[in-house]
Amino acid sequence: MASAADNLASSISLSKFAQATDLKKRLWFTLGALIVFRLLSYVPIPGIDATALNLLAQKTQGGVLDFFNNFTGGALNRASVVALGVMPYITASIVVQLATSLSPTLNAIKKEGESGRKRLNQYTRYGTVALTMIQGYVIATGLENATNSPVIDPGWMFRAGAVISLVGGTLFLMWIGEQITSRGIGNGISLIIMAGIVARLPQTLIQLFEQGRTGAMGPLILLAIILGVAALVLFICFMERAQRRILIQYPKRQTARGVQAERSHLPLKLNTAGVIPPIFASSLLLLPLTISQFAGQATTTEGWWGETLLFLNTYLRHGSLIYMSLYGAGIIFFCFFYTAVVFNPEETADNLKRYGGFIPGIRPGKNTEVYFDYVLTRITVIGAAYLTLICLVPESLTAAMQIPFLMGGTSLLIVVNVTMDTVTQIQSHLLAHQYGDLIKKAKLKGRTR
Repeated sequence: MASAADNLASSISLSKFAQATDLKKRLWFTLGALIVFRLLSYVPIPGIDATALNLLAQKTQGGVLDFFNNFTGGALNRASVVALGVMPYITASIVVQLATSLSPTLNAIKKEGESGRKRLNQYTRYGTVALTMIQGYVIATGLENATNSPVIDPGWMFRAGAVISLVGGTLFLMWIGEQITSRGIGNGISLIIMAGIVARLPQTLIQLFEQGRTGAMGPLILLAIILGVAALVLFICFMERAQRRILIQYPKRQTARGVQAERSHLPLKLNTAGVIPPIFASSLLLLPLTISQFAGQATTTEGWWGETLLFLNTYLRHGSLIYMSLYGAGIIFFCFFYTAVVFNPEETADNLKRYGGFIPGIRPGKNTEVYFDYVLTRITVIGAAYLTLICLVPESLTAAMQIPFLMGGTSLLIVVNVTMDTVTQIQSHLLAHQYGDLIKKAKLKGRTR
């Protein structure tokens, strides 16, 4: 019965889609912003020879830079002005959130409400500029000193132009993401990352089927990959909708049917952190690896600095044991960290107590807070194990079988999760539009009487 009701609600929502003018404006704005992002990914940094750049990009295929390209839609291989994507912004936001949890001063700013949130966002923007300048300078020097350098006129003018272009491109993407969140549909930053992944999907499928055509990959293996991807998508959808519903009861009230007790449920998602932990963990790993890849092209392997770069490029390459271990540890850490940021057991328990709600068998106040923390910790353990399994097992298989990175669990998780969140927001806007129509009709009927 519940599934039939959901299907009926979905059909009603789709029938009202043509009348939802505000929703269509939001969708068109989101689509236009993503098109601008894709166009910018083809705008190169000034002073780059496209032919030499293509040769250099072919030499780095299969490495960490190719993995980074999944999040930027190939912009890094094209030395685009948005080559770094939104990764510096994500890294800066991680640093600010961690500092907020550790610093009493920043924690006090966070509790100031809207003004505190704006100040923290400003600190995040400053951090984004600093990180982009560092990464941009390393990329510029790496391109200058690479074998068959694609830089037409090396020197400080090229480096300054490259850094300014990359900083401007990253900040513009950050602004586009914020505009999508406020004026469009869905989370803007996540949609930009998903757009970069989806943009490389046709190329990845062509490479995959080409391997099957040439005999480099057996037909049974190709079929197993397709079925595995389909099963993985279904599993992600199932786990992302999984909830732990906590029964909430309110005091008895006098109604037309007599004295009745009101009951509701507090849904706690199994994966409360969503797609944030893999994005955060990958962005932290990609920051030093991107620097080491480009800096390794600009220096020799002599001295402690060269040995450090050689260690990073050798033992932290995509698919290595150390890389996968750090990636899994980062996912688990950010699962618990971001869940603690999103859901505050103390605040939720206080709100329930203020409105007279309670959990049957649990005393309001401190006991309710402890119960929330207990339940949230248990389901977060399952959610962290699920994310780690989804991200690490397919990534290990793709690295061992030389399958394109886009077929990995991290990319599929981001695409499926962001798509589900966006569809949910679209349905919410359609439902709000239906309620608005009902209210208008009710007012019209009241006037005619």
